[in-house]
Amino acid sequence: MEQESLTESLLQKRAAAITTQNNGSPPTETAEATTTANGKISTSHHNHANHHDKSSTTNLSTSANLSTTGTFMKLKTYLLALRPWSLSASLVPTLLGSALAFRSQWSADFSFITLFLTIFTVVTVHCAGNVVNTYFDFIKGIDKQKADDRTLVDHILTKDEVVSLGAILYMAGCVGFICLAVLSPAKMEHLALIYFGGLSSSFLYTGGIGFKYIALGDLVILIWFGPISVLFAFMSQTGHVDWTTIYYAIPLALNTEAILHSNNTRDVENDRKAGIVTLAILIGRTASHVLYALLLFTPYSVFVVYAMKYSVWFLLPLITVPQAFRIEKQFRNEQTMNNVPRQTAKLNFFFGILYVVACCCATHLPSLSYNTKH
Repeated sequence: MEQESLTESLLQKRAAAITTQNNGSPPTETAEATTTANGKISTSHHNHANHHDKSSTTNLSTSANLSTTGTFMKLKTYLLALRPWSLSASLVPTLLGSALAFRSQWSADFSFITLFLTIFTVVTVHCAGNVVNTYFDFIKGIDKQKADDRTLVDHILTKDEVVSLGAILYMAGCVGFICLAVLSPAKMEHLALIYFGGLSSSFLYTGGIGFKYIALGDLVILIWFGPISVLFAFMSQTGHVDWTTIYYAIPLALNTEAILHSNNTRDVENDRKAGIVTLAILIGRTASHVLYALLLFTPYSVFVVYAMKYSVWFLLPLITVPQAFRIEKQFRNEQTMNNVPRQTAKLNFFFGILYVVACCCATHLPSLSYNTKH
C-alpha cells in the first residue's frame, strides 16, 4: 500500500510538472519514477536549469569568438588601407641614410634607438599620405569600380574612418618626431624643416594643391622618397648635413619613381576621364614605356660604375636584374600591366636592401666624409 501510495504521488508530481511546462513556464526540476528489478521505486531528477546554463555559456562563448574575429578583421582592414606593399619606398631610403651614417666619420654617435624612431616617423607619415591619397582619389571620383585601391570603393571603410585613421597616423608621426628630436644630435630646426616639409608634401600630394593631379606628383616622389629621406636619416644619426648623401640616393630614387610611374601608366584611362593630368598622360604610352625602362635599368648601370671605381660589393644589387626584365616585359603588355606597380615595389625592396648591404660592406665609399674599411 505504501508503494502504491508513493507511486501515485510521484505520478501526480510528474503530471503537474508536464502541465506547468505546457503552460509556458519551464520547470526547474522534474521527477521520473522507475521500477527496479526488486519492485522498488527509484526516482531520477533532471535539472533543466543546468541545461539552460550550459546553453547560455555556449552562446556567450560563440559571441566572444565572433567579437574577436570581427576585431581581427577590422584591424586587417585598417592595415590593408595603409597599402603596406608600397612602404619600401620610405623604409629603404631611411635604411640607406642610416647605413651611410654608420660608415661615416661620425659613426661613434650611431644609435639603434634613433634608427627605430626615424623609421617609425618616416613610415608613419608615408602611411598617412597613403590614407589621404585614398580619401581624395575617391572624393574626386578617380577611384571607381576598376580602381586598385578598394578601401572606399567597396565600402570596406567609411570616409569618416579613413579621415580618423589619417589623423591618428599624422599624430603618431609627430609624437615619433618629438622623441627623435630629443634624442638626435641634430639641431631641432634642421630636423623640423625636413620633417614638416615631408609631412606637408604627403598631404598636398593629393589634398589641397594636389600635386598628383597637375603632373607634379612624379617630381615630389623623386625628391622626397630619395635624397630628402636619405638626408633626414643621415642627419638624425650624425647631427650633420652631408650633401654627398644625395649622390647615393639617386639610384634608389629612380627605382622608387618607377613604382609611381608604372601606377600612373596603368591608370591613364581612368585619370584622363577624371580630368586630372599625370606625366604618363602628357608623354603618352610609348614614351611612358621608355621612361619606365630608364627608371628601372639606369640604377644598375650606376652600380656597375661604382663597382669599377670603388668596390665590387656594388654589384650585389645586380642579383635583381632578371626580375627587373620580367617586370619590364609585363609593363609592355596591357593585359599583365595590372600587377606591375606592386611587382616594382617588391623589386624596389630587395634592390634597396642589397644596396644598403653593399654600402655597409664596401671597402671604400666615394666621399672623404666616410670611413674606409680595410
